[in-house]
Amino acid sequence: MAQPKAGGLTAPQGQPPQGQAPQGQPPQGRAPQGQPPQGRAPQGQPPQGQAPQGQSPQGQAPQGQAPQSQAPQGQPPQRQAPQNQPPQGQVPQGQGRQSQPPQGQAPQSQAPNSKPKEQEEPPHPSIQKALVTGGGGYFGFNLGSSLVRKGVSVVLLDIQRPKWELPKELHSSRYGWDYLGDIRDGEALYRACEGVDCVFHVASYGMSGAEKLHKEQIESVNIGGTKIVINVCIKRQIPRLIYTSTVNVAFGGKPIEQGDEDSVPYFPLEKHIDHYSRTKAIADQLILTSNGTPLPGGGTLRTCVLRPPGIYGPEEQRHLPRVVGSIRKRLFTFKFGDPRTRMNWVHVQNLVQAHLLAAEALSANKSYIASGQAYYINDGESVNLFEWMSPLFDKMGYSRPWIQIPTSLAYLAAAGMEYFHLALKPICDLPPLLTRSEVWSIAVTHTFQIRKARDQLGYIPEKFTFADSVDHHIQTRPKQQRHSPGLLRFLMALICLLGALLLSLYFLDPSFLGLSHGNHM
Repeated sequence: MAQPKAGGLTAPQGQPPQGQAPQGQPPQGRAPQGQPPQGRAPQGQPPQGQAPQGQSPQGQAPQGQAPQSQAPQGQPPQRQAPQNQPPQGQVPQGQGRQSQPPQGQAPQSQAPNSKPKEQEEPPHPSIQKALVTGGGGYFGFNLGSSLVRKGVSVVLLDIQRPKWELPKELHSSRYGWDYLGDIRDGEALYRACEGVDCVFHVASYGMSGAEKLHKEQIESVNIGGTKIVINVCIKRQIPRLIYTSTVNVAFGGKPIEQGDEDSVPYFPLEKHIDHYSRTKAIADQLILTSNGTPLPGGGTLRTCVLRPPGIYGPEEQRHLPRVVGSIRKRLFTFKFGDPRTRMNWVHVQNLVQAHLLAAEALSANKSYIASGQAYYINDGESVNLFEWMSPLFDKMGYSRPWIQIPTSLAYLAAAGMEYFHLALKPICDLPPLLTRSEVWSIAVTHTFQIRKARDQLGYIPEKFTFADSVDHHIQTRPKQQRHSPGLLRFLMALICLLGALLLSLYFLDPSFLGLSHGNHM
């Protein structure tokens, strides 16, 4: 299984990726002496964006001189704070997250697009206007909605509009809107970032299924797009950038038990068997390397990355519908891997909470504690995938997987399905049931601690269950006719035949399909 995605991205034809991330990592730390820290003005000084008494605001000419309406040629105009900004403040002391509903969403029983009762959440203490790349996708939209409910002006940037709508009482140009654009289009991204003081870079491509095999697009979005996002943040003098990474930057098929940010290094790039994980690891490093970059108008770009596992929640659009479809076709009757295998998951609202806390931790209000840092984010629990998904089979009225097959056979069958998908792509779209990287994600333990996020960000994951998301899915999806067992028998026979063929080729040539003895077993 894979990590959150924010909609498929397609660059306008003929438009190459623009911009390069700054190389090298300038020293981290506070803003130069004499300058106010990013995000909040020091006590006794006017808020950020206002000049001290007797001085002209930044970007305006002194009294008596004509105002400058345009930046010098070749330089972007200086960013101005948006009008009608909500007051800045902190969450009142004593309001713990465990007693509150999940941030950015009504209680658990409501869908993401449910109408909230009231704006009960306190304003975000440091963000005035935010841009969310990939805002048309499931997580990006939930993050944007939470920001809107905190009074933050939000731009949701994606090549597709969100499936859901913002609450009507909040759907205004002041609070939030969607902006059609591609992160690989530097000019469109630059326009969308006007007045923005915090960017959440959620957009990615190639997370799961057939998308994992589209190497060129994965490269251009995950690496090229990230470079452009960094470059635009610098040009627009945006002081904060939070990147939604993935645990796959460290996991590549080798067991990891309760790994943390210090003990688990990046998985070697050349050993990744899928392009998505490799490109996300490169983007992860680009974001961290750009931390500490001086901004043209003064100040510093501060960045951090959050590394979640698979995401779930009401109306999740990627993993759950795909699994449900396979169950209804009776393709999910087999299982593989050791029953003791464990992995992590994260509920959408816990991931939203972590992003909001990370943005605050990149401000002076929190002494920039997250500057240049990486954090693993999950629900704080380790589960076996087949046990964790058992409520889905039970509530749909299907038997749980009962046919145990060797992991090596599942891996080779997945490799064959990848091959057939690419071979038949010019004729028809035949998405693979599983990919090789998904086989390892299911069959190999990889769990991570969240202690660092708890200690530095104040992250406290809410308690959610997968069964609640299943209930919502079943209640909101029309019933479909059960598929004939004959289809199952045919496909199982085909998979076994394909697996036997690939297994014989494997023993003849261990390097076949990129698998060698002892690499992942």
